[in-house]
Amino acid sequence: MNKFLWQIRVYYEDTDSGGVVYHSIYLNFMERARTEWLRSLGFEQDELIQKHDVVFAVRNLAIEYHLPARFNDSLVVSTEVVGVKQASLLFNQTITNAVTSEVLCSGSVRVASLSAQRFKPSAIPVGLREIIIKGN
Repeated sequence: MNKFLWQIRVYYEDTDSGGVVYHSIYLNFMERARTEWLRSLGFEQDELIQKHDVVFAVRNLAIEYHLPARFNDSLVVSTEVVGVKQASLLFNQTITNAVTSEVLCSGSVRVASLSAQRFKPSAIPVGLREIIIKGN
């Protein structure tokens, strides 16, 4: 399946007092990239709730930190779907420095498709699932 690339700049608010990105902020960057990936496929999360009663929630993740990102760095977040099930998606995500291409952080994230009303597993909408499987 195709990789989706999304660029982001590190802001001061993303860093600790030493100008290094705080460890949990990498998860925010990955979350934003998955949202932008979904948007690039033509799906908005609020519309998925309204039209399909579906929300996505992180079920589990594994993350590895390789090198620090710092204040004002330009980063690229790579998002790739590596597994599709009826009610879940498995992503591999990598954050690299846009200038040096060094890998800063990598992770695997399983996202569950849930009913927005009941918070129980719910099938990924057919149209979205087909686009994901085709690799858009």
